[in-house]
Amino acid sequence: MTKEQAQQFLDAAHRAGNQGLMLCSSGNLSWRIEDDLALISGTGSWVPTIKEENIAVCRISDGQSVEGPRPSIESTFHLGVLRHRKEVNVVLHFQSPFASTVACMKDKPTNFNVTAEIPLHVGREIPLVPYYRPGSPELAQAVTEAMQNHNSILLAKHGQVVCGKDFDDAFQKAVFLEMACEIIVRAGKDNYTTLTEDEIADLFKHFG
Repeated sequence: MTKEQAQQFLDAAHRAGNQGLMLCSSGNLSWRIEDDLALISGTGSWVPTIKEENIAVCRISDGQSVEGPRPSIESTFHLGVLRHRKEVNVVLHFQSPFASTVACMKDKPTNFNVTAEIPLHVGREIPLVPYYRPGSPELAQAVTEAMQNHNSILLAKHGQVVCGKDFDDAFQKAVFLEMACEIIVRAGKDNYTTLTEDEIADLFKHFG
């Protein structure tokens, strides 16, 4: 890990706090810096105020820690996504307020396409992963499987996970997913509309 890589990682972590996507230790992030190496926030670290000594360096292929503190307990699903998605370089997991609210609802929405940004940048479908204990092998497997064909998911009673080619790409997904969840929560059940299939097709025809 170079000083420049460490600073980029810290900037992204602090950005998450500044954008209100997480508080204290309620989330984690990872970044592929080489084919088989990733930076991951250390276990228990407060990501919005994380320091260089809280950055773990892990091998993607086997999850082995090679430098720094123990990685986040969620590192198993971060590395699982990076291992199976070679085009993905960043994985973000946040317990952002509105995504977490939706993830805790009894009657959860299944369609998040409330604005054009969702199908275009987040995904036409947002899978919901059932609840598993944070850090468990079951959660790691479920997230890895769900994200093989999706870039954004919700974890029941937990929060959101997104991935992207770089930090900007991943953050855009996280911010727009949080926006969609806020619209749904503030509007209330049966009081919001979603884009039709024809409207989504038209968006992809012009912008996709």
